[in-house]
Amino acid sequence: MVSGDAEQRDELDLLEDAERLISLILHRGSPSEIKSLIEQEVPLWYQDDEGNSALHAACYVENVELVRSLIEKGAVWNAVDALSNTAADIALSLNNTECYRLIRDAGVRSEFLLLILSSQTAEEGERSTILRSVDSTPAGSTEAFLNTKLLFSHDANGQEVCLSDAGNGQQVGVMMGWEREIMEETVRRLCPSHAQPGMRVLNIGFGLGIIDTLFEELPVPPSSHVIVEPHPDVLRFMREKGWYERPNVTVFEGKWQDFVESERFLEGGGFDAVYTDTFSENYEELKKFFEYLPDLLSGPDAVFSFFNGLGATNATFYDVYTQVSELHLTEIGLSTEWFDVDVRSAIDRWSGTREYFSLPIYRGPLCRMREIG
Repeated sequence: MVSGDAEQRDELDLLEDAERLISLILHRGSPSEIKSLIEQEVPLWYQDDEGNSALHAACYVENVELVRSLIEKGAVWNAVDALSNTAADIALSLNNTECYRLIRDAGVRSEFLLLILSSQTAEEGERSTILRSVDSTPAGSTEAFLNTKLLFSHDANGQEVCLSDAGNGQQVGVMMGWEREIMEETVRRLCPSHAQPGMRVLNIGFGLGIIDTLFEELPVPPSSHVIVEPHPDVLRFMREKGWYERPNVTVFEGKWQDFVESERFLEGGGFDAVYTDTFSENYEELKKFFEYLPDLLSGPDAVFSFFNGLGATNATFYDVYTQVSELHLTEIGLSTEWFDVDVRSAIDRWSGTREYFSLPIYRGPLCRMREIG
């Protein structure tokens, strides 16, 4: 009993020391005392009543060396305070790029390692906490999503919406009309005006059909336009809109995993433009899709893009995801350039039911196979 009381006392002492460390940093206290507490291995995961960790505090006082030291000692890069800000968000708000990049890069290393570990174990505890879905709605599970009813309608601003029934009277936004501006710029990048007849296009995930309609409205429309879509309600919507009657369009009914290795899917020698925007799939599934790109792309002039929306309710998480995806694309032999789309006015017009993108700038990827030699 005495031993248990002593152990509890030790834990309380550690938490008190962690609280004192945060206060010392915020009030620019004695550097030697701060260093001593860190070397005593006080719990750097600890957060005070406002959600500040030692790393948050170091960013508030813009102490670059302290930020570096805390990261080296294992400070949690993605902890959020009471206002949902990470330490990197604090640095960003103060225009301190050095502190921000130290934490951002720590996040990239952490997520990259966790994704490697997740490929070697089925234990959920080893998986990434940022680059996988933790959504309890149909957005967080492909199987749950495919078994929910979809509604195609218009919002209060007259924009097209596709909503999923999340239960308890809640509806989850699957795709919203505000994304049109993103899709327009994506198609402009994937299919430049000088595109030649005979272009083959692959799109994974029809949604509202925005990007597929833009492909068809090109001055030189695709000679072969392949669409992969698994949801029965979306397939019904496509039939009603006449997509099955278009002579250049082929619809594969199912998940991309069902077809990506089939001869019929790959006949014709690959695709000149590939795009994917799958609802409810996490980053690990997107990474698996990346690995098929060398076979899917028709050659060095072929291009690939995807809807870059994971982590897009937090600037730091979005940046980390962008960096990690570029690293993985590089691993399989693709070079990536990024284009920005200002979506502030588009989102302001949106009255949807699920905040899946709340940042002012969308970062779109444009990827090509790198030439060897």
